[in-house]
Amino acid sequence: MLVDGTPRRTIWTEGDVAQIIDQSALPHRFVTLPLRTLADAAHAIASMQVRGAPLIGVAAAYGLALGLREDPSDAAAARHKTALIATRPTAVNLRWAVDTAWARVRSFPPNERAAAAWRVAGAMADADVAACEKLAEHGFDALSRHARGKALNVLTHCNAGWLATIDWGTALAPVYLAAQRGMSVQVFVDETRPRNQGASLTAWELAHAGIPHTVIVDNAGGLLMQRGQIDACIVGTDRTTRGGDVCNKIGTYLKALAAKDNDVPFYVAVPTSSYDPATDRGEDVVIEERAEDEVHWMSGVDERGEVSRVRVTPLGAHAKNPGFDITRAALVTGYVTEVGVLGAADLEAHLAPLV
Repeated sequence: MLVDGTPRRTIWTEGDVAQIIDQSALPHRFVTLPLRTLADAAHAIASMQVRGAPLIGVAAAYGLALGLREDPSDAAAARHKTALIATRPTAVNLRWAVDTAWARVRSFPPNERAAAAWRVAGAMADADVAACEKLAEHGFDALSRHARGKALNVLTHCNAGWLATIDWGTALAPVYLAAQRGMSVQVFVDETRPRNQGASLTAWELAHAGIPHTVIVDNAGGLLMQRGQIDACIVGTDRTTRGGDVCNKIGTYLKALAAKDNDVPFYVAVPTSSYDPATDRGEDVVIEERAEDEVHWMSGVDERGEVSRVRVTPLGAHAKNPGFDITRAALVTGYVTEVGVLGAADLEAHLAPLV
């Protein structure tokens, strides 16, 4: 996608270094960072300098390649994989990417593994872009059916745009395509407490794409649906189970409930890498518990134009900070995938062979 007129991906290579956009600095500063070691990659994932299930998967694949440069032995590879997978336990893409990359290079002589893994990571990045383009087409077809003439009002939660992938995005990909094809699109962007990925990242993306958008507080979506101001909801997923339960950013479940109550279609964009046929139900997913400080503290630009951090809770207050929640399959209108818009009963037959 374009940043100030320049085509960008979220992760790319320059020689033997992987470069990333530091998403923790957005929206106030655009900063790029090099990943030179496995430790760099693990830190970038854990600290959410890169985030979004598809992107952290590719970043982890590059991290494995960097680790194999340091030590390509079987024993070291097992340690590399463990270190990377531990950074974010919920998104299935990370484990899938690391396991897949290692499976493809483990038969190579040790001195050839790092270069082979580097190529595999690059192929994963390209495959993610291609998958997201297909998602855009199928999602556009689905969303356009709910448009009022040539106008479409969409609600989304968290960030599932190109910053969460390599390019295009998942949930936002159909929105970008709709705008390119001349449809009038208005996106209502949940702020997505506590890290505000909607208010900071989704709004930043949409502004650079020239797409009209309105940031709303997380609990405003239900009212907008009651008043007929939302034509459809579409969100991403960090893991979708075999039966169609969706693990996504905390707050997704409440949007799905409101959509169901108001007869608003609720779509989930599911790239193959986010589908987990090995997990039966949402109850079986490990939910990442993040630090209390994310709830207690917020960052922003003060009246002097400087980035500052402020506490919003009383000293001594305790906070609970689950990163994700579960939306059951019964609340999902359709799953937007590379192969089409599927129902929950169709996921295993169409996606499991591709994983």
